[in-house]
Amino acid sequence: MLHMSSPIRCATPLTRGVAVVAVGGNALTAETQRGTADEIAANAAQMASCLGELVAAGWQVAVVHGNGPQVGNLAMQQDAAEDLVPVQPLHQLCAMTQGQLGSVLVRAVDRECGAGKAVCVVTHVGVDPQDPAFETPTKPIGPFFDEDRAQAYAAQRGWTVAEDSGRGWRRVVASPRPESIVEMQAIRTLLEAGHVVLAAGGGGVAVDAGSLDGVDAVIDKDRASAALATAVGATELYLLTGVDCVLLDFGTPRQRPAHRMTQQEAAQHLADGQFPAGSMGPKVEAALRFLDDGGHRAIITSVGRLAEAVAGDPTAGTSIERAHAATRTAS
Repeated sequence: MLHMSSPIRCATPLTRGVAVVAVGGNALTAETQRGTADEIAANAAQMASCLGELVAAGWQVAVVHGNGPQVGNLAMQQDAAEDLVPVQPLHQLCAMTQGQLGSVLVRAVDRECGAGKAVCVVTHVGVDPQDPAFETPTKPIGPFFDEDRAQAYAAQRGWTVAEDSGRGWRRVVASPRPESIVEMQAIRTLLEAGHVVLAAGGGGVAVDAGSLDGVDAVIDKDRASAALATAVGATELYLLTGVDCVLLDFGTPRQRPAHRMTQQEAAQHLADGQFPAGSMGPKVEAALRFLDDGGHRAIITSVGRLAEAVAGDPTAGTSIERAHAATRTAS
């Protein structure tokens, strides 16, 4: 018999609308971790506790998780065993990580909210095969290397590699924009039935939007979460990452936190190059896209500060609001 830790805490009636939470792959496998099953499960448990707070507060919750570290690790395992078993294409590895991480997160949420509360939908996301992103890979996956080792892997395996925000070198792959979510109706139905829905994991399995053939790419989970949030009519989008808030002039003596930005301010900082394409850039872009499409508020924060951000703590994360919402707050 399965015993839940505290299922009653999630029993509050759902009255506040839909919130979409985007969870970075680095939140499930931290930079200092190797990505063992025990590490991923422990990180998922911490995340599920925060998601339980959202459910208890009355939100319908959809979760989009990243898979950058995990899908890159899996690709390396595939390459290492290529003499024994066939290597699978990248879009299939994305499907594998959806199942892997979805299972861990579903069980963690169910321990908080009761067995059967969470559901994982293996989601396919349509992209344009002619997207310019295929010519300029930017999505980091897998572990960090020093430059010499990264360049050696690039030569041996045909990788594209790049330096990642001062933390080391990683493999980078194409990250096209999501155009459609194939399982959208099923996701809406599950949300309306009161489930916590894990969808578009790892950004979703990239498929040709016309033929549904698999496409080798890793869709950015923040962009996928913005598309999902718009499609389900979410009012709030939470973009979880490894830092508590957005930092301006990151890595310089002028580095400083930004806890609140208008759409215009965020767009200007993005245009000024404050947010790199492989790290904070997609989160800010996703927030702006969500607000442009009618969302009320997007918050960028860490897993540990999520509950405080939901409760309205102005120091918990970076809140980017629609222009009219910011005006009302100021008045």
